[in-house]
Amino acid sequence: MNHPIVRTIIRYFLQGLILITPVAITVYIIVQSFFILDELLPFDLFPGAGIIIIFTLVTFLGFAGNTIVGKPIKALFKELLNRTPVVKSIYTTISDLFTSILGQKKKFTEPVLVKLSTESNLERLGFVTQTDLHELGISSQKVAVYLPHSYNFSGNLFVVNEKNITPLNAKSAEVMKFIVSGGVTTLAEARREIKENEETL
Repeated sequence: MNHPIVRTIIRYFLQGLILITPVAITVYIIVQSFFILDELLPFDLFPGAGIIIIFTLVTFLGFAGNTIVGKPIKALFKELLNRTPVVKSIYTTISDLFTSILGQKKKFTEPVLVKLSTESNLERLGFVTQTDLHELGISSQKVAVYLPHSYNFSGNLFVVNEKNITPLNAKSAEVMKFIVSGGVTTLAEARREIKENEETL
């Protein structure tokens, strides 16, 4: 194992593994998504038909929901939700989450550094989501901060004193990518990837 040739072969193998593994996993997820979406159709057309039909349908619903055609449907849907409080609670929670991330009224726009305790120098990255918590009977000096988990789409909500919060001079999308990647992706890399995605779109 200490032979130079063996070490070189192993190094190249590991580099190849690092290169191919993310590609293989990405391709696998995409292919499996095609199969899963195709199975949702009550009829067989061609491979990938499911994702095309669902994409077209969702896009059409997005268009219709913002026109005069969609207003009475939305009103009827809200009326049905009001009659089923449990379903309404689940729906509004999920809707608010997606709106805060993808909608026009994004909530994760204030990235901050949060000091977890006065006895420790341990800090976490997060986003201020609410600055006025008086309806909960909470002091005006405290704010709600969402702390995302790394390699996950979940997180925790904390009520933090403003003195333990330091605003960050960075875009929220870059900070979110940095957190989710566990710090592996640098802000410069996140900034470059986001710019490339925007140019692609």
